[in-house]
Amino acid sequence: ADRIIAECPQEKEDLWRFYQADPAKITIIPGGFDTNQFSPIGKALARVALGLHPEERVILQLGRMVPRKGVDTVIRGFARFVKEVRGERQEDQCFSPSASSASPAPPAPPARLLIVGGESEEPLPSLCPEIGRLQAIAKDEGISSQVTFVGQRGRDALKWYYSAADVFITTPWYEPFGITPVEAMACGTPVIGSNVGGIKFTVQDGETGYLVPPRDPAAIASHLAYLYQNPLVLEQLRAGAIQRANELFTWQKVTSAIAELYQQVLAPNLANYTQNSDRSLVLYHPDTIIERGFDNLLAALYASRQLCQKAIVDVASILYNCFASDGKVLICGNGGSAADAQHLAAEFVGRFKDPSRKGLPALALSADTAVLTAWANDIGYEYIFSRQVEAFGRAGDVLIGISTSGRSRNLLQAFEAARLQGLRTVALLGGDGGDLRQLADISIIVPAHNPQQIQEVQIFIIHLLCELVEERLMLQRQEQSGAGASQSRSVAKWEHRRAGENYATHPPSAPHPYTPQRQFPQRGETPHGTGSPTPCFDS
Repeated sequence: ADRIIAECPQEKEDLWRFYQADPAKITIIPGGFDTNQFSPIGKALARVALGLHPEERVILQLGRMVPRKGVDTVIRGFARFVKEVRGERQEDQCFSPSASSASPAPPAPPARLLIVGGESEEPLPSLCPEIGRLQAIAKDEGISSQVTFVGQRGRDALKWYYSAADVFITTPWYEPFGITPVEAMACGTPVIGSNVGGIKFTVQDGETGYLVPPRDPAAIASHLAYLYQNPLVLEQLRAGAIQRANELFTWQKVTSAIAELYQQVLAPNLANYTQNSDRSLVLYHPDTIIERGFDNLLAALYASRQLCQKAIVDVASILYNCFASDGKVLICGNGGSAADAQHLAAEFVGRFKDPSRKGLPALALSADTAVLTAWANDIGYEYIFSRQVEAFGRAGDVLIGISTSGRSRNLLQAFEAARLQGLRTVALLGGDGGDLRQLADISIIVPAHNPQQIQEVQIFIIHLLCELVEERLMLQRQEQSGAGASQSRSVAKWEHRRAGENYATHPPSAPHPYTPQRQFPQRGETPHGTGSPTPCFDS
């Protein structure tokens, strides 16, 4: 490699020590945050929005629920802090010279630890065993009533939690970089973090928060007590956190640094090439674009192969069971995803590889332009799919939503309608899955962020689903025609492949949490009272 990017000094050292990378080729460019997603919100407003008491001392832990993250250390540190506050209060009452005559001092504001993360919106130990372990620790420490396990939340909600907290704590045993301290600082929340990995780079000790040894609850309790005893210091750390986050970690800063590094790599070749050529031909050389395109697609395919296999098998089983029970599949998407929806429907209705199978009932909700334009014009674009789900969907059917972002309002409305109708829901997504991930019974999420690569991999996954469903149908026909026990073993093997994977699901009969009862505008009205509906030309 001409250059190597490390996210923090610790990663640079590890690359040199363990992989013998040339230190001269390593440039430190950290991970970054989107200023449109993470910025300070008034603490009082954030707490009202989350239903928190305005006077509570709120401490936040947010992230993946795995032992390496050291959430147990946070709970034990918080427990020590709570006990120290109780002890100080008792001492004040016992040893105050005027204790016998004066009115008792007002009690200290209650403290609460919010723990955000898990495998579902409800903090269920059955889906996330680590939550069960942590709940037991909180009980053993005698602070269960002061620890709130929130569950998983979408990225749009995280800034409210960061802004509502007085202090953010993250104490993993090790962290290569860790974006949550940066997001917390961007929202104006000081960080108490482990003095490991990337955290000791992002958090400036005494300037934006404090660094503590991992597995040290006493250090956490000590710093919490100091901060609440010195509110001016807490305010200074808030200001320092905002300043550092915006000086070093915005996406604008990060992408500019990466672009500059590319220029350094390209500059020597440009100098030689442009003596006899147009420089623009170098910057936009066809071979470079083609190679980059193939490389990016192969990287996305490889990552998807590692992460999506079990989800693909599970979705294929859901589709097979739907067709085997005389159900139908409804498919929706916007833009390029609308074309993918029609593509998938055509493969099911027609054939993929098996010329002898019967047609399978599948309907692309993006295909009927008369329905789409009428409902978008009269009611609103965000309801074009949900209306068709209400018209065509029946309990036992399956709704598939295809999106690169998972944030299209018309897909969200369709999935809410599907849940009310008793349909199973499948989402084919990319990136972080967006809000649609929470509404789907099961999601296949392409681990990429470029919509181009996401769509390219989604097409490949669509073909895999078609082949898996056809294979299962063929095995069923062979069994029914007495083809022998070998086919039965094949079906058992097929089922075995999909066993053992847990996904966060919502029962089809239960409305999704935070889903309001939908009311369509009357003919001639615009949604939400004013203005025209905003189309969702997502993918």
